[in-house]
Formats: sequence, C-alpha cells, structure tokens
Amino acid sequence: MAKKKKNTPESDGFKSVESALSRAENFIETNQKAFIYGLGGVLAVVLLVIGYYKFVREPKIQEAWSEAYKAEFYFEQDSFNLALNGDGAYPGFLDIIDDYGRTPMGNAAEYYAGVCYMRLGEFETAIEHLEDFKSKDPMVGAMAINLIGDANMELGDLDEALEHYLDAAEKAENEFLSPIFLMKAGQTYEMLNNYQEAINIYKKIESDYFDTPQQREVEKYIKRCEMKL
Repeated sequence: MAKKKKNTPESDGFKSVESALSRAENFIETNQKAFIYGLGGVLAVVLLVIGYYKFVREPKIQEAWSEAYKAEFYFEQDSFNLALNGDGAYPGFLDIIDDYGRTPMGNAAEYYAGVCYMRLGEFETAIEHLEDFKSKDPMVGAMAINLIGDANMELGDLDEALEHYLDAAEKAENEFLSPIFLMKAGQTYEMLNNYQEAINIYKKIESDYFDTPQQREVEKYIKRCEMKL
C-alpha cells in the first residue's frame, strides 16, 4: 500500500496562495470588460477636465480681463457709475460679475463694485459685494474686511464696524495695515464709551507697532481715555 504524503504548513501555504491567484485571475477574466470600461471612464473624465481648462476656462479668464479694462479705466477716473454699469460700448463691473463671475476678474469685480458703491454712498450694497469678494492674500482680504467695517460705520452699526476692524487687523498682520485698523477699532470703542478696551487697543499699537505713524501719536489717545475713565 502506498504511503500517503503528509501535508506540511509550507505546502498548505503555497496551495492557499495558488488558490487565491487562481480566483483573482478568474475574477479579472470575468470582469475584464468592466475593468476596461472603468479605466476608460476615468480617462475620459481626466481628458474632459483638461479640455475644460484648456479650451473653456483659460479663454474665459483671458476674455474677462480683456473685457474689464474700460471699467477699470472709469474706476481710476472716479467715474463710479460708468465703472459699475458700463458705457454702452464696454461692460461695467456688474456685467463682469454676471458674465465672468467664476473667473479671477469676476471675483476682483466684486471688490471694485464694493468700492464703487461705497463712494456712491450705497453702503448696504457695498457690503454685499465686498462680502462676495474672496482673496487668499492677507493684505487684500484685510482691506476688504476693513471696508465692510467702514460701510457699517456709515450705517451707524458700531458693533459690526468694530468686529470687522479687529478682524481686518488680525488678518493683515503687518506693520503697515494692522495699526491703521487697530486705531479705527480703538476709536470705535471710544464711541461705544468702552474706554478701557480702547486703552488696551491703543497700548497694543504702542507696544507692537513701534515707529509707525499710529504708534507715534497714540499716547494722546491713551491719555484721553484715561481722563474719561
């Protein structure tokens, strides 16, 4: 009688691996078309995205900058109505927002429009456009936030103005803009009769922003608040 061969752990392991590989091969063979279609679908999406940016988005971006030059010219000339609404031959910033809102120029037009409405005294509309403006640059973003503060100040909403001045100072985080915004915040605290917080803001300017125009004159503001306390 033949002697039955004893299985070892190694042989069992090899059989398991062979079995797994066989199942994988069968699965791939069975689903080969699905794999090919799936890969083709991914490739089609990639090509679609590339095509969109190359043939749609990039030309749209260039077109937006080209269309906006006249509005920018009117803005620089302080012709804010023409800058906003166009002159009949060339679009204004409001048209740029409508037609190219998802481009960088469309975004910049929100800022321009906000400033135009500020200069025209339409502060609520200015706030709407400035809030729609987005910037990754800390200084530009801080300037927009500061303008929202100014618009709220014009509307008599001191609390909202204060909040935006403080936010703008924090976002800017530089020796040029931050002390300007902090000075506005300190003066707003004074208008709210919160002299201690005003002093705290002024002392921050005094200690953190040495040799700036605001730092050189802040001592008189501190003394004024101390007298009122």
